[in-house]
Amino acid sequence: MTLQTPFKKITCGLAVFMLFLNISCAAQQNDTIQLYKGAVPNSKPAPPDYKEEVNKDGLISKVVTPTLLPFFPEKDKANGTAVIICPGGGYMFLAYQHEGIAVAKKFAENGITAFVLKYRLPSDKIMADRSIGPLQDAQRAIQLVRENAAAWGIDPKKVGIMGFSAGGHLAATATTHYDTPVIPVTEGNSVRPDFSMLIYPVISMGKYTHQGSKENLIGANASQKTVDAFSNEKQVKADTPPVFLVHSQDDDVVPVQNVLMFYEAMIAHKVKGELNCYQSGGHGYGMNNPTTKDEWFASGLKWLYQNGML
Repeated sequence: MTLQTPFKKITCGLAVFMLFLNISCAAQQNDTIQLYKGAVPNSKPAPPDYKEEVNKDGLISKVVTPTLLPFFPEKDKANGTAVIICPGGGYMFLAYQHEGIAVAKKFAENGITAFVLKYRLPSDKIMADRSIGPLQDAQRAIQLVRENAAAWGIDPKKVGIMGFSAGGHLAATATTHYDTPVIPVTEGNSVRPDFSMLIYPVISMGKYTHQGSKENLIGANASQKTVDAFSNEKQVKADTPPVFLVHSQDDDVVPVQNVLMFYEAMIAHKVKGELNCYQSGGHGYGMNNPTTKDEWFASGLKWLYQNGML
């Protein structure tokens, strides 16, 4: 019979402890983070029947408490860059899985800290002004990540935002409206993202808008002033951060003209950026356009590197 030495016992105990520690850390890194301490700005008490719902496809609606879900890379891979991801869903629901969690995991695998934003969806039932509720949450997310940059191993000058479809409109609004914040901003903690990645985004509230997104956010009969304010192709300026754009020519939900108008405005104002326009793919495909072997995510990583973010 072989006797177990004290060293072997210690080693075995250490292994068990490290396994427990790793499991604990993995659990902690995916704990949701509430955006606000105390009352949520621009909010009204939710009616009893207004409670967050998740359907069988994982789509989330009726968000009352906005949160961030973090995905931290392994320490030996972490590069200090962070991105906040805004899932789409027509400002009616959030495609939280394939336009949120799946993307965040891919970023973390590549050393980028990713946060999935569960933002409030526009509703007169829970907001005093539904048109600014999602933007408040996006701006607060940028602010919160920068506030915790040191603790989370993030470079506060490499914090970007990303969005899909209507989440792309939210990200584009955060990209172009940072100089008119809709939350309190302290000196030295800007809500301007350092880069923006917009995937088949709604951009305009005009002729080529996605009507559902428009009506849910600002209403079907919004004034021309409001329409112009939320038509982000009209809000690009010289200090707009670099933007990476993806769309498909045959998108019959959000017309490709959305990104073409935005990109044209970027050129006019000499804003750095890249447009990836596929001949097919439709809308809502998340990470992988099924009609091509090209991976927009890989192109996005190269673009981040080109712009000094990696």
